[in-house]
This record gives sequence, structure tokens and C-alpha cells, in this order.
Amino acid sequence: MTAIAFIGLGNMGGPMAANLLKAGHQVNVFDLSQEALSVLAQQGATACQSAQQCVTNADVVVTMLPAGKHVEFCYLSQKGIIHTMKPGALAIDSSTIDKATAVKVATALKEKGIEFVDAPVSGGVAGAAAGTLSFMVGGSEQEFGRARPVLEAMGKNIFHAGGHGAGQVAKVCNNMLLSILMAGTAEALQLGINNDLDPKVLSEIMLKSSGRNWTLELYNPCPGVQENVPSSNDYQGGFMVDLMAKDLGLAMDCALQSQSTTPMGALSRNLFSLHANQGNGTLDFSSIFKMYEKEGK
Repeated sequence: MTAIAFIGLGNMGGPMAANLLKAGHQVNVFDLSQEALSVLAQQGATACQSAQQCVTNADVVVTMLPAGKHVEFCYLSQKGIIHTMKPGALAIDSSTIDKATAVKVATALKEKGIEFVDAPVSGGVAGAAAGTLSFMVGGSEQEFGRARPVLEAMGKNIFHAGGHGAGQVAKVCNNMLLSILMAGTAEALQLGINNDLDPKVLSEIMLKSSGRNWTLELYNPCPGVQENVPSSNDYQGGFMVDLMAKDLGLAMDCALQSQSTTPMGALSRNLFSLHANQGNGTLDFSSIFKMYEKEGK
């Protein structure tokens, strides 16, 4: 049993913390939402009233926060947890943030004798609940080896991407490709619908043909084609458009810094940003399907 502090109990963090409890760990939790704290307390976690209290005496600290500015503030601000974490502890940040912030936090913690890995995730809310997430980890071999048993309580696929920040780069590459696949799949399905094809039949054809991809197989964006996916639940749940737009912004920043050519990624960012600005930011990202709909169809 490991003493773990978990900060950030949102749609992803809550189920992840719950899985650590199921694995038999002692888990302290903190979130600004009292409701989120209550849910985890009912499952056996110790609810804390501050991040500082949460991490005191923890062997491992896991953070799951919205953006880089929140991660930097949580760890490095005047009241940041860097001042209360014990030397020899391990920090695991599973937020999706920019590489530079991950490296900055890792460097500052190292000076305090604290190890750090950036470990963003793929797999969505369903994967978080089921404990089947994929983790893309940045850090040393030693840090990765130490983090792995904790991550295995929350995920199925654990990858060591490289040094600090590498996990973040792997995550934005994955999500850039995912956004392109989703936008393209939605576009193809709408083309078929506009030409009187049944989307279920067309989806089956493409699944057995060279257009097969993850979105067709497991996350079809057309309502009614698959059960238990956001498109068949008014695009509720899953991965919000706002978050995809954020991740695509991180991908474009990464491309700019490395002078990489990403025309498809840039177009996808524009599409999802436009979709978000049209009032769809809180819908699942598969709702990009709606952008291609013709009135009357």
C-alpha cells in the first residue's frame, strides 16, 4: 500500500483516484469542488481542504489539472506543493500541458530532491472509469520504473516516451491525429448521407475497407450507428470540444517551436475552434459531425 495524494477530481481525475483506492492504496484527495471530494470520500479516500494538506507525507502525488498554468501554480507558486512535499517523493502529472511547463516543474522539483514524470493519458472518461487508460510518460528510466506500478492501477498501456516533456509531445501528436481522423470520418459519413446512403451500412463498408480507423470502430460520430457512444447520447460525456481545441493549440505551439509542418493539424485546429466558438464547446468532440450537416437532412 502506497500513500498517494491526488489533486484534481474532474471527469478524468475522479475515476482515476477511485481506481487507486480499488488497488488498495491509501489516497488523500483535494479538489475545489466539495461534491467531488464527497464522492471520493464515500469510496474510502481522505478528503483534504487544501493541496498542501493533501500532499503532506505522501509518497506519490498525482495531479490532473486543466492546463499548464494550473500545474505550474499548483506546484511552484508561493503556496505551491513543492514547499510541503517530502524529499524523495514522486510527482506524477497526468494533465495535458505544454512541454516547457513540464520540464520547468521537473527541474524545480529535482532541486528539492523530488522525482517527477509527465504522464498524460489517452482513453477518455470511459477508459478512466474502467482503468484501461494509456499513459505516455516522460522522465528518466528510474522515475518511469517507480511510477509504473501506480500507473498500472489506473491504466492498461504504459509507455515510456522519453525524458521530461516527452509524454506531453506524444500526447499532442496522438490527439492531433485523432482530431484529423474524427473530422475526416464525420465528413465522409455526411457525404454518404447526403447521397442517400445509410450511415450504418456505410460505416460497415468503411470498417471492412481501407478507410477503417479508431473513430469508425469505437467512437462513431453519427447518432444511432453505435450504442454507448456520445453521438448516440446527444454528444454528452466523453471528450469535450473545448479540450480538443486546447490540445490542438498545444500541438500547433509544439510544431512552431520545432519548425514542423502540420497543415492537416492546423486545419483541424481551425475546425474544432470554429465548432467551439459556435456554442458547442461542452459537447463531445465527435459532435464535429454536426458541422457538416445539411439543413433538412
